[in-house]
Amino acid sequence: MPVFVSRKAKSSVALRSQRVRQIAEKMLRYLDREEHELSVLLTDDAFIQTLNEAHRGKDRPTDVLAFPQDEEHGSPTPLDHALLGDVVISLDTAERQAKGRKHSLLDEVSFLLAHGILHLVGYDHRTDKEEAAMNEMTARLVESACS
Repeated sequence: MPVFVSRKAKSSVALRSQRVRQIAEKMLRYLDREEHELSVLLTDDAFIQTLNEAHRGKDRPTDVLAFPQDEEHGSPTPLDHALLGDVVISLDTAERQAKGRKHSLLDEVSFLLAHGILHLVGYDHRTDKEEAAMNEMTARLVESACS
């Protein structure tokens, strides 16, 4: 279950990549996706804004983006050689949200990581029912990985 965590956030707050990798591995294990590869990029608002505009047409920073390996179906097939996809998290936005929610940066990044991973395995929040299911699973993933 290789999880690759890289950083492209020169001026953003430091966060241990090893800890993020451990949390992601626990989340994949919980989802029975431990054989899948996952890439996590910890970045800043400037870079995620570039990605958000290029891929979603929204010229503003966001907290998390997910890029599934299988763009059409949102989850890997056996032919994908177990490549789940990429999760990109803005540490700048995560830090602001953590302060606003009065919890740690690691807690916020764990929440965003869970949210991104769930998008990679096919969850979405286009309807109220989908959002409720995704929120419930996000809470379960965070609890499983951070307890």
